[in-house]
Amino acid sequence: MKHLASLNVDRLSRRDFLKITAGLGLYAAGMTLLEACGVKPATPIPEDAPLETTKIRLVKNQAVCLAPEYLAEDILKSDGFTNVQYVDDTLGARRAVASGEADFGMTFSGPLIIQLDKEDPIVVLSGVHVGCFELFGTDKVEAINDLKGKTVAVAQLGSSQQVFLSSMLAYVGLDPAQDVTWVIHPKAESVQLLADGKIDAYMAFPPESQELRAKKIGHVVVNSMMDKPWSQYYCCMVAGNRDFVQKNPVATKRVLRAILKGSDICATDPARAAKFMVDKGIASNYDYALEAMRDIVYNRWREYDPEDTLRFYALRLKEVGMINATPDEIIKQGTNWSFLNELKTELKG
Repeated sequence: MKHLASLNVDRLSRRDFLKITAGLGLYAAGMTLLEACGVKPATPIPEDAPLETTKIRLVKNQAVCLAPEYLAEDILKSDGFTNVQYVDDTLGARRAVASGEADFGMTFSGPLIIQLDKEDPIVVLSGVHVGCFELFGTDKVEAINDLKGKTVAVAQLGSSQQVFLSSMLAYVGLDPAQDVTWVIHPKAESVQLLADGKIDAYMAFPPESQELRAKKIGHVVVNSMMDKPWSQYYCCMVAGNRDFVQKNPVATKRVLRAILKGSDICATDPARAAKFMVDKGIASNYDYALEAMRDIVYNRWREYDPEDTLRFYALRLKEVGMINATPDEIIKQGTNWSFLNELKTELKG
């Protein structure tokens, strides 16, 4: 058999190419060889293409909004993955993925943009759901502008909480580095401090937000699931380790497909998703989990353009000096929508 690089690959039909790559090894290997010759694959990855690996590591996090990532486990196992692991979120989803401790993770788009600005080896593959964060405040805070000169608690600097609120502050013309006092407290302490009026605001995510409303602690200033412009963009997105994605396109597509199928389950059967999260030990209160599943907008991944989300938040973060790259540079260096575009066709709602 002639070496593939010596052939006129421009004239190869898809059938001929698959015959050649079948003799050389995995389908993915043939895809890589074609790209090395400067030829972009003309057809999507076949659904029955063999996996390059049967081991997948996802990031473990107690946030209820990440239900699609946990619902994906059984789907992945039925799709041929024999070793599905959930890595403890000691580094944070984006950092765990960048370091190679995990292959994929879901997290808010803002921190992903910051990591891409630092040229970390991650690639954003898709948005999953719209909104989940809610800003709670005391009677002193009726709107985002009222946070000027106020104190806000976060679990840690650089957390999704802080980055999301920083983008909100930037949107209304405030400087998150100068106009707000950030204090660091564990989540439970922050909730109590808000109840006692010792902080002015707290950015909560499920199931905290459901608990705060149930206990009538503070009041909702901004609901990212309902209030514009936040409700027009993705909150959590899927990111993969760049090296893994490049070497394992078939596995990457299957992982993304499983997560998006999980998102569909959350949208169509929130009771099932809530019970699953309680059974897995990610959520402890079924009522709070069910409320979250019903509130979070999980059924927009076929409609919303993930580039719009990255562009919107990158502009906000650049305005306040949290990143140096332009939105277009972030999108160019850190995204791959090919898997999502294929799945939009294959997984029609």
